[in-house]
Amino acid sequence: MIRWFLLFSLFCKSTQDANGQENGVSHCGPQNLTLTSSDQMILLTWEDEPSCSTLHDVLIYELVFLIEDKTVDNVEVAVTPEQIGSTHSWNWTSHLALECASHSVRLRSRYKNQTSSWKHEQKSPEIKTLQEGEVFPKDRVFKVGSTVTFCCVLPEGILFNKMYLNRFESNTTQISNQTYAMTVRLEKAATPSCAIVTCELSDRNKRSPKACVYIGYPPDDRDLQCETRDLRSVECHWNVGRETHVPQKSKTIYHLLGRECVNVKGECKMNVQVDAGERNWTLTAENQLGKVELTDRADLTKRVHMSPPEQLKASTVNARNITLEWVWTEPLYYNLSLICQVNINHSETNTITEKFGVGLHFVVLNDLIPHWTYDVKVRCGTTPHFWKWSSWSTGINFNTKGDVPDALDVWRQVTGNHVIILWKMPLDNQSHGHIEDYEVTWAKTADRKPNRTKFHNKDRAELSLDTSEEYIVTVTARNAYGSSSPSTVVIPSLNPDGTERVNTSQVIGSNGSISLSWSASPTASCGYIVDWCRTLECSNVEWLKVAPGETSASIFSKTFIGGVRYSFSVYACTQEAPVLLERREGYVHEKSMEDNLFKLKFKQQGSDVVVSWDQINLRKQSAFIRGYVLYCEANNKIINNVSTDNTDATSLKVENLSTGFYKFRLKAKTTDGECGTTEIAATLDSQTDTMVSSVVICLVTVFVVLSLITVLCYRHWACIKRKVYPPIPKPVLTEKWFTSQGENHFLRVDQHHSEGDTVNVSELHCNSVALENGYISQENMPFVFSQTPKGYYNQPLKISIPPPLTFTTTAVSSQSEAPCSPFKGVFRNPSYNLIMQKCTTGDQQSNSDPELQEGTPLERSSSGYQPQSITETLTVNQTTDDLESPVSCVSTYILLPKSPSN
Repeated sequence: MIRWFLLFSLFCKSTQDANGQENGVSHCGPQNLTLTSSDQMILLTWEDEPSCSTLHDVLIYELVFLIEDKTVDNVEVAVTPEQIGSTHSWNWTSHLALECASHSVRLRSRYKNQTSSWKHEQKSPEIKTLQEGEVFPKDRVFKVGSTVTFCCVLPEGILFNKMYLNRFESNTTQISNQTYAMTVRLEKAATPSCAIVTCELSDRNKRSPKACVYIGYPPDDRDLQCETRDLRSVECHWNVGRETHVPQKSKTIYHLLGRECVNVKGECKMNVQVDAGERNWTLTAENQLGKVELTDRADLTKRVHMSPPEQLKASTVNARNITLEWVWTEPLYYNLSLICQVNINHSETNTITEKFGVGLHFVVLNDLIPHWTYDVKVRCGTTPHFWKWSSWSTGINFNTKGDVPDALDVWRQVTGNHVIILWKMPLDNQSHGHIEDYEVTWAKTADRKPNRTKFHNKDRAELSLDTSEEYIVTVTARNAYGSSSPSTVVIPSLNPDGTERVNTSQVIGSNGSISLSWSASPTASCGYIVDWCRTLECSNVEWLKVAPGETSASIFSKTFIGGVRYSFSVYACTQEAPVLLERREGYVHEKSMEDNLFKLKFKQQGSDVVVSWDQINLRKQSAFIRGYVLYCEANNKIINNVSTDNTDATSLKVENLSTGFYKFRLKAKTTDGECGTTEIAATLDSQTDTMVSSVVICLVTVFVVLSLITVLCYRHWACIKRKVYPPIPKPVLTEKWFTSQGENHFLRVDQHHSEGDTVNVSELHCNSVALENGYISQENMPFVFSQTPKGYYNQPLKISIPPPLTFTTTAVSSQSEAPCSPFKGVFRNPSYNLIMQKCTTGDQQSNSDPELQEGTPLERSSSGYQPQSITETLTVNQTTDDLESPVSCVSTYILLPKSPSN
């Protein structure tokens, strides 16, 4: 009976299984379904029903996630036969905060084509607890770049207006009757604290709900590097990444080798056993937004980072060397092979020297400057596996002892027989103590007895030397420790004019300096010397010494001035006197020359104009003149220009100009452009106008000169008359002459009478003379006097028979009695032996007779009067009224013939 019951039961079961399979319903499904949440994450857990244990294939669980009963996500979870029977779980993160809406999960299994029934679990917000509106999520941390949905949950009766994040408004959607959502992308971190999400209500009298959220970054640390200082601990360093912006909400936590590092900022130290060999040193950094892991693989025995030396001191101090000592606080360092650097600092100069040794703890510093202050410090590292230098030790100061001065830098300047010996005042690091004086000695090359002199606080000595001889000059400096080595300069014998002749070329500087280069000289055994000074004022000479083999130099001086010309000389340094190689002239910086620099003159040559100027003084040349250009301007427009590249030019011609007014503008051409503009105006006249002007000027000049001569002659006529035409004395008559009418008589002068005798002339008979135009014709001249080489002689006159003419007897006074001219003298005629004297007649009218005085004046010799060399005509003016009148003796010369009886 029991047997039949069991068979019946198996039959019924098989029938049910067949019916279930036919209906697609599986009896294997989930059980013990639970739902837990955190923030926006839902954790779903479940177990398999016991019937699932018989399955031999993969079992699939289907999960459906719903918000407000609306499906938002589907997930399938595969469970292998080995996993059947264990607890299963699944994490799902909602885009909404769980407080914003009800979240539910549906779960069922699927095995092949059979599915189980749905299991359902729901998570709903507690809306009944809301008294006011709220914004979710709040006080949460979000990563920059993420997309977040914020919701505003309002109680019944409260109307929604809009939502915004830090005043950034976005589109909103309505989830339910009292729930609204806004989705935004977080583009940047919130600073300085949190970002504010605001839900604005329609009723502005009610407070708007708000939420504070934090926006930042996960850790971004990198470049981990680990080392050891004492082989008993590890010290790791790394570069801290960007600021997370959420330290107050989500602090970054660091772990080294699994142990947390405290109070760290890019550094973590902990005690470990350091062994030889490489190993991994791992560091993790984590906050709520993410985690980063850094690893450094190293053998720390090769990464020893030493501590700095301690108790540094100068144990032995000399003039040029000291001994420097220190100690190590880590005893292990005395067993390590070390390399140490000593930083020597003095007068803004740093020098680093390196020393090696096992357990090195002292060094000797050489080549120091005497009487000088130093500051030194030390750092060390291990070798041969050098890793890093230690920090610098604390520096110490020390002063070296004094010594004699260094040799002076000496040069010379020669001008004629005047020689200036120059030296550079030694710097503090060259004097090695206070300089008390300088001693200068000089002597001719062949002379063994030098002259000596001393100077205090001077950098030159002026000497008067015979530059036709060669001299040797030495200069030494002396301080409390002694005298420096002598510095020698040779003054060579120069040309008779005291100069050194060499060609001069031009040079232009740049950037405040002059760059010079020259050809190598085989005589330059000790290098070269370059000196320079102002071209027009070479009183302060500066110089630079160049090492052998160098044939260029860049010269800079604090005294350089732009626009000033300097002269540069290059000498070859020899064992004897320096040899002048080259000379240059130039500007450190050329400047434009000032305007109105030239003194212009112009000259018209027909239709051409020549504009000339004088050469510019070098003091006013602030640049090299490369030529000249002359612009011709008419009516404010340039109509012509001429130029020249001849730097010695002093004139330019503008041709083929018409008459009119012009402006001529002269400019000098320089590297910096055209400058020194000077202007002159000119009016061009035609050639006819020029000739007329010239003629008028000549006539006016002649007229003015003649007028001046006339005025001068008028004002000084009496003097001129006396000098040119002096008064002529009358002759002294000693006997009667002119006897009876009709006879030819000669006037006879008795030579036997003295000068005091009176000559009585009884009467004078003259022939009548025919008048032609009021003058006596030559044919009827009563007397003709001529001069012969041997003396005077009288010719008989041809006398016509005139009407009787009667003269009253007139007494002629002697020379002593008559008033006579100052030209008194006795003249002897070799032919007639006459004595002639100028005198006046008794009526005193003969001297004032103009007709008789208008003859040719007589010439005078140094001894008295000379007779005229031309024929003289005696002219007598007569009228019919006075023919019968007595006639006075005229004021002229009368030659009296010698009496035959005498």
